[in-house]
Amino acid sequence: MRTHYCTEVTEKNIGEVVTVAGWVNSRRDHGGIIFIDLRDKGGLVQLVADPQDSKEALEVAESVRDEFVLIATGKVRARGEGLENPNLVTGKIEIVLEKLVIENKSKPMPFDFNDEKVNDEIKLRNRFLELRSRKSYEIFKLRSKATIQVRNTLDELGFLDVETPILTKSTPEGARDYLVPSRVHPGEFYALPQSPQLFKQLLMVSGFDKYFQIAKCFRDEDLRADRQPEFTQIDVEMSFCNQEDVIKVAEKLIYDVFTACGKNVPSTFPRLTYVEAMEKYGSDKPDLRFDMPMVDVIDIFANSTNEIFADIAKDKAHNRIKAIKCPNGDNIFSKRQMKGFEDYVRKFGAKGLGYFQMKEDGLKGPLTKFFSESDLEEIVKATELEVGDVVFFGAGHKKVVWDYMGRFRLHLAEQMDIIPADKYEFLWVVDFPMFEVEDGRVKALHHPFTMPKDLNKENIEDIESIAYDIVLNGTELGGGSIRIHKEHIQSEVFSLMGISEEEAQEKFGFLLDALKYGAPSHGGFAMGLDRMIMLLAGTDSIRDVIAFPKTQKAQCLMTQAPSEVDGEQLKELSLRIRKIEQ
Repeated sequence: MRTHYCTEVTEKNIGEVVTVAGWVNSRRDHGGIIFIDLRDKGGLVQLVADPQDSKEALEVAESVRDEFVLIATGKVRARGEGLENPNLVTGKIEIVLEKLVIENKSKPMPFDFNDEKVNDEIKLRNRFLELRSRKSYEIFKLRSKATIQVRNTLDELGFLDVETPILTKSTPEGARDYLVPSRVHPGEFYALPQSPQLFKQLLMVSGFDKYFQIAKCFRDEDLRADRQPEFTQIDVEMSFCNQEDVIKVAEKLIYDVFTACGKNVPSTFPRLTYVEAMEKYGSDKPDLRFDMPMVDVIDIFANSTNEIFADIAKDKAHNRIKAIKCPNGDNIFSKRQMKGFEDYVRKFGAKGLGYFQMKEDGLKGPLTKFFSESDLEEIVKATELEVGDVVFFGAGHKKVVWDYMGRFRLHLAEQMDIIPADKYEFLWVVDFPMFEVEDGRVKALHHPFTMPKDLNKENIEDIESIAYDIVLNGTELGGGSIRIHKEHIQSEVFSLMGISEEEAQEKFGFLLDALKYGAPSHGGFAMGLDRMIMLLAGTDSIRDVIAFPKTQKAQCLMTQAPSEVDGEQLKELSLRIRKIEQ
C-alpha cells in the first residue's frame, strides 16, 4: 500500500511514482487545483491534485477534509521557483496525484491538538487525538529510544531481565495499595505492587546475581504533576556489592540514556550527605542549577537583643537560623513583593521572615536595631553581601526552617527567573536517616529493608542508613540502598518500628524465611522512567509522557475508568457495595 513515509520522499525521487499514506493536515483549493498537506509519523509532504494530470484524483480531493485518512499515489516533481518551503524536510518537492483513495473519513476535530491552551479535560477525554500532534510523537519516540538504551546498557553489564508478579500480597507500609478481590478465595485480596522490592531481593537470595526490570508500579496516593497512580520504573538489583558498585551502575545507565537521547551530561555526579543537603538547601532533592545556598547564622543571632532570636539560638541542637542572600535583590523586589515573601513562608509554618538590605553605608532594615555594629559586619561577612543585595532570615525548629527556607530559595529563583531551562544538574544525596518519627510512630524514611549503619544510637532519628537518592534539577529521579540480608537485623528494624514478631511474620514471613537460607549481601536502585522522560523532553507534567494518563483524581476520562460493575460481577467476588454518607 505504501512505498515511502512522507518525509522519505526527497529530490532523489523526482520523476518516480510513489505511494504515501497518512492524515490530512490541511487542504487548500487554488481555483481548480487542490493542495493537500499529508501527515504521517515523520512529518508533512505536499500533494497536488491537478485536472491536467488526473481528473479522478481531483474529484476525490474536492471531498477531502482535515484529518481524513488518505492513500495517495503520484509522481514526484520539484516545486516551482520561489514556491519551496524551507520549514519542511520535503519543502523542495511535491507529489502530483495520479490516484487518491479516501481510506477513512473524520468528523470535525473537537479541538486543535497543536493548541497548548486547550482545556486539559478535553485533551484527556480525546487523548487518542492529542497523541497525533508532532510534539506527542517526538516525546514517545524519545521514550522508546531511552527505554531501548536502558535494556542495552544493563544487558551489556550482565543484568538479567526478569518479570515479577503484578498480583501480590498487600504490605501497607508505604502509600496505599490498590486492592484486587479474589473470586476463588472469597473475602481475600491481592494488591498491585508499589514496587518489585521484595521480589527482587528474593531473586538475589535465588542466586540470580544481577536483575533488572522495566516495571509497572501502582500507588493509591494523592497526585501531583510528577505522579500518577500507575507508573513505570527502571528497577535494578545486584549481589555482593557495596554502595559504590551500585552508584557506578546507575551513573553509567544515566550517562548512556541521556547520551543516546542527544544530551550532554557528565559521567559521574557530585554527592552531598542528607544533612549537608538539608543544612545548605533545605531539601533532600535540591535544585543545583542555581546557587543561593542557605547560610547558618545562629551563632551571630545568639548575640541579638531580640528575645525571640536569642531564645531560638540557645538550642542549636534542635533549632536553626538560616540566611539566604538574594544578589541584587534590592533593585529587583518592591516593598510589596517583600511583604508577599513573608506571606509565602507563613504557609509552610514560618512565624515570620526577616531581611536586611545592603546599602552603600551598610546594612539597613527593621532588624538592624537588635544587633551591634560588629555583629552586622559578621552577617555581611558570613553571607558575602555586596551593595544591592538582600539577605532573608528564617528562624525556628530546624525541620520547619529547612522546609520553608528550602521552598523559599526555589521561590526566589523562580521570581528572579535565574533557573536555566536547558541545564542538567545531577546530584547524589547519601547517608539518609534510617527512621523518622511522626505523631510518636517510628517509620522507615525509605523502606524497612534498608541496611542501617548502626542501630545502637540513643536518638533513633540519628541512625543513618546506607541509602542514596539520585536528584536531577530538583526532582528525585530515583533512589536505592544496600538491603538488609541478615534475618536478625531485619527483625530488629521491625521491632524498632513497633512491628511485632507475629505481624512481621504475617506480612513479611516469606522474606524473613528467605534470609535464613544463605542470603548474599545485595543492593540496588529504582529510577522513575516517566520522570526521566519528563525531564529529557522538557515538559512540565508527567502526563505528557504517559500514553494514556489519569487525572489528578486518578480517573481515565477517555475510558471513563474507574466505573461501576454489574451485580453479577460483585456477587462472583463475594462483594457488596455499601454507600457511606459523607
